[in-house]
Amino acid sequence: MSLKSVLILWSLVILAEVHGQSFYVMSFNIRYDNPSDGPDRWDARKAELADLLFRMHPEVIGLQEAMHHQLAYLDSALTDYTYLGVGREDGKTGGEYAAILYDSTQLAVETQRTFWLSEQPDQVSIGWDAALERICTVGRFRHQASGRSFIVFNTHFDHVGRQARSESARVIAREIDASDLPVILLGDLNATPEEEPMRVLKGTLQDAYDISEGERIGPDGTWNGFALQSPIERRIDYVMVRDFQVLSHVHVEMRRANNRHFSDHLPVICQLSFR
Repeated sequence: MSLKSVLILWSLVILAEVHGQSFYVMSFNIRYDNPSDGPDRWDARKAELADLLFRMHPEVIGLQEAMHHQLAYLDSALTDYTYLGVGREDGKTGGEYAAILYDSTQLAVETQRTFWLSEQPDQVSIGWDAALERICTVGRFRHQASGRSFIVFNTHFDHVGRQARSESARVIAREIDASDLPVILLGDLNATPEEEPMRVLKGTLQDAYDISEGERIGPDGTWNGFALQSPIERRIDYVMVRDFQVLSHVHVEMRRANNRHFSDHLPVICQLSFR
C-alpha cells in the first residue's frame, strides 16, 4: 500500500473516532465480470477488491454493475454485511444489480424495494432512449447507535440515452421529494456535474463533494477506464445527500498490489452525520 493510501485510511480512522455518531457511505462501480478485461478481469481483482472494502468498512456501500455471482462473492467475503437488490433484467438474479451492501451490526432494514428507471417503473422495462434496463434500489434503514431512520437510493444511469439520464434524475427526485426522512443517493450517474441530470438532482439534494467540511481527498474525477498513467478527471460517481452533514469526501485512488486499478471507477467514500 502506498504512503498516500495509508494517509487516506488513517484520516478516516481519526475522523471516525472524533465523530462517534457518524457513519460512512460509499458508491462504487465495481465493473461487471467481463472476461475480455484481461489483467483487469474480475477473477484477477476480486480478492483485493473485497479486502479493500473490508479495510475501509463503510456502513453502506452502493454497488453498480454487480452481477449476481460478483455480489454473492462479496457477500460471502465481507463479515457483517448483507445486501438489498435484484437483477435489472428480470427482477430476480438476471443482469446487473444496483445493490446496497450494509453492515447489519450497525444498521437495520425497515423497508426495501427496486424500481425501474422508465415510464413503467414497477416492471422490468427500458426507459426513453436508454440502451439497457436501468434500476434504482431503495432501502430505509435505522441507524442503531442514534435510533435515526434514513433512506438510501442507489442507481446507475444509462450510458447512452441522454434523455434517459435526465428523466431518470426526475423520477428519483420525485421519489425523494415524497419522503421527509434524511436521504442519501449513491450512484454512477454517467453525467458530469454541469450536465442536466445533476442540475435536476441538485434541486432536491446536495452534492457531498460541494459541501464537505473536510478537505476533499483524491483526484478530481472518478472514471479511470483502467488506464494507469492518465489523469483521472471525469467525475460521474456521486454521493448526494439531504439533511446530512458531510464530514469528509474521498475519491479513493488506491491500487492493487500490481499497481492496477481495483475497477474502472474509483470508489467514493464520505463520512456523514445527521443534522
